Order: sequence, then C-alpha cells, then structure tokens
Amino acid sequence: MRRIAVYPGSFDPLTRGHLDIIQRASRIFDHVIVGVSNNASKKHVFSVSERIEMVEEAIRGLPNVDVDTFSGLLVDYVKRKKARVLIRGLRVVSDMDYEFQLASFNRRLNKEVETVFLMPDDQHTYLASSMVREVARLGAATDQFVTPFVARRLKLKFRAK
Repeated sequence: MRRIAVYPGSFDPLTRGHLDIIQRASRIFDHVIVGVSNNASKKHVFSVSERIEMVEEAIRGLPNVDVDTFSGLLVDYVKRKKARVLIRGLRVVSDMDYEFQLASFNRRLNKEVETVFLMPDDQHTYLASSMVREVARLGAATDQFVTPFVARRLKLKFRAK
C-alpha cells in the first residue's frame, strides 16, 4: 500500500521553510501532494495559478511530489486523493496550539486521516509567508527566504503596485 500524504497550505508565497517540509516529507512518504488552497474568502497576493507555478518550479527534481489545488473541506480532499496523512509544519511553540486544534478537528471529521507534524530546519523556524510578503512589499531582497524564482515573482508583483 502506497503511503500518500497531503501538505496543504496557501503558499502565498512558497518559502524555503515550506520547501524544507516538502523535501522532508518526500523522504518519508511514497507520494506527497502539495495542496494549494483555493479559499475565495482569503485575500492572496498571488493567484492560485501563480502559487501552483511557484510550487511546481520548486519541486522539480522531487519525482514523488505533485502539486494540486483544492477548495472545501480538507479531509474530503485527502479522501479523494486516497491519502491518509496530512503534513503540517511546526515552526515555533506558538504554532502548536492552533495546529493541535486543527488536527483534533480533522480527526473528528475523518478518523482515518492522521496528521504528521514536521519541523523545518532551524534556519527556517521563524520564516512566515506574511513576513516575506511584507519585506518584498517594502522593497527588500527576499532571496534568503524564498527560491530565486519566487524572489523574481515577488519583485515583479510589488514593482507593479
């Protein structure tokens, strides 16, 4: 039986911390699906197609990782993909309360879905997409936080505004 995991998120934008989690998950699971959320109630800097493109660029070379988009209930998406594991990144202790609530809620919705928490490398512990967006919006370089492709996209996005 193949071990399929889903790593969901908005990835607005994809950071080196996200990529670290994807790489770690790809070594543990047979197949990893990076699920880019399509939540119309959230205001994103990048469109779904732009976020997918950034993830696709970053996961080249990881043959057991794919990117997809989803909307609606995450546990329903996981079931449709025949996955049984949700990957969640834990950066700092303050993430734990929210993530544990989410994992508990998801377990109540579907007892067959397990949540696995992965910690990124120490250098990415305090890295958040919101901070990267703010730094980019203010015109600072983002190369240390994101891949070169994402850094170029951020520069173009905020130069246009």
